[in-house]
Parts: sequence; C-alpha cells; structure tokens
Amino acid sequence: MPMAVDGHIEAFLEMLAAERGAAQNTLAAYAADLSDFEVFCGGAPGRAAADQVADYVGSLAATGSSARTQARRLSALRQFFLFMLREGYRADNPAADIATPKLPSSLPKFLSEAEVDALLRTAAEMPGPAGLKAAAGLEILYATGLRVSELLALPAGALSTNAQILMIKGKGGRERIVPLSDVAKQAALNLRAGTKAKARYLFAGRATGTAMTRQGFALLLKQVALKANIDPARLSPHVLRHSFASHMLARGADLRSLQKLLGHSDIATTQIYTHVLAERLEKLMQAHHPLAAGRLRNSSD
Repeated sequence: MPMAVDGHIEAFLEMLAAERGAAQNTLAAYAADLSDFEVFCGGAPGRAAADQVADYVGSLAATGSSARTQARRLSALRQFFLFMLREGYRADNPAADIATPKLPSSLPKFLSEAEVDALLRTAAEMPGPAGLKAAAGLEILYATGLRVSELLALPAGALSTNAQILMIKGKGGRERIVPLSDVAKQAALNLRAGTKAKARYLFAGRATGTAMTRQGFALLLKQVALKANIDPARLSPHVLRHSFASHMLARGADLRSLQKLLGHSDIATTQIYTHVLAERLEKLMQAHHPLAAGRLRNSSD
C-alpha cells in the first residue's frame, strides 16, 4: 500500500509548482515516481544513500520496467536530491553518478502532408459545435505546433485583436510567440462565434468556465480520423506537433527557428527531427551533386 508523501517530497513538489510553473500532470508524475522510491526505501527517501538509489534503479529493470520508465524515475530522483542539496537538507546528490539506462532510439511519428490535408478537409465539413472545435483544433495545432495542453488553455479572448500571432505560456511558465495562419485564425473565430458568450476558454468544456478535457479532444480527433479513413491509432495532438515540425524542416526551416516555435528550452530536444534534415540533404545531393547522376569528372579537373 502506498505510503504518505513525506515532507521533503511535498516541499519539492511545491517548489516545482511555484518556481517552475509545473502542470498538475507533471506534479502527479513526480509524486508517483518519488512515492514509489519512498516505498522501496521503507520511508525517509530524503536520507537515501547512493547504493540505495542504484539498487532501486536495478530493481526497476529486474521487475520488467522499460528503459524509458527507469530513466524517468532516475531523473525524478536527481531533481529531488538536487533540490535537497540546494536547500541544505543534505550535502550530496546520491543520484548524480548513477548511470542512466540506455534508451532505444526512436523517431517521432508523423503524418504525411496529404494525410494532414485530408484531416483538415474532413474537419471543415463536420457540422455543429463538434465540427467547429475539430476544425479550429486541427488548424491551430498544425499551424503552430502547440502542445495539446497549450491549445486547450487558450482563453476565449486569445484572438480578440487582428494580430496574426498567439502569446503562449508553455512548460515552466516560459512564454513564446507563435504565428497563426489566416485559415487557422478564421477557424478559431468561427469557433468563438459558435461558443457560449460566457465561455472562459476558446475550447470550452461542458461546464461553464472550464476548458475541454484532453480526453474529450482525443475522442474528437478519433472521429475526424475515422471520417478521413485514417487509422485513429496514428493520430494524436502530439503526432500533429511532430507533423508540424517534420514538414517545416522538410520545407526549409532551420532547427533554431523550430526550437523557438516548439518552445523547447534545449535544442537537443529539437534534434530528434534531424532525420528529416538528413532526408532533405540526401535529396539535395541527388539533385545537385555532379556525380549523383553518374556524371564523371574530366581527368583534367
């Protein structure tokens, strides 16, 4: 049976919320991971030694946890003990030198431009409030690369001016500006016009003053995918974000610009899309390199 969250973990979670603006889902994930370690230690996780941390990570592998889960929980422990160190609760970080489990390399999943176009056309043809939400959601996600949490948090007055940009508050409270296409803006205006006057959010929930839930939006995307003859399992808000990034790079965008648009704090995160750059460079080589078409240099060159 899970143990109660100890005082140090609670203080750490409060810091994440207050100083880094961590979302509720993020806080819940940290709480679950740290509580699991607390159970393993038998209490007082803040006093754990390096060998206990190593044994814990080893136990995760032994019980069949994926490398991704192991890495995430070790990362949570590193952040927790770093907080303990900075606050003077202990003099070291026992998780700092524990080797991170090697993650399998995987490329982000994304749709083709033709598939995205089919989804946009299908959503635009859907009737009623569901159609307005589907059209606006798909257009904005694909035009901006927003996270679904950022999309659903958009206030009803987000498009109250003629500006072609959105001010987004992303992870850690970091703000960024993203441009909005004319089609996406019109879809959003259509949604706002068809939404109750007292709605607080652009994507309003069933109850007054609430936003549409992730689950509700995911169900809406599933309906659009089925109508567009696309496997619903291949479509999610994050797949649309990956599609936005991949298509932007394929059409000439650079990684630094994409990093700003996606709201990544570290360009290393954006570099998961370098497979698209590699494909583009290969096509450039095939199209422009003098030897690509079997042409040989003259011996006098």
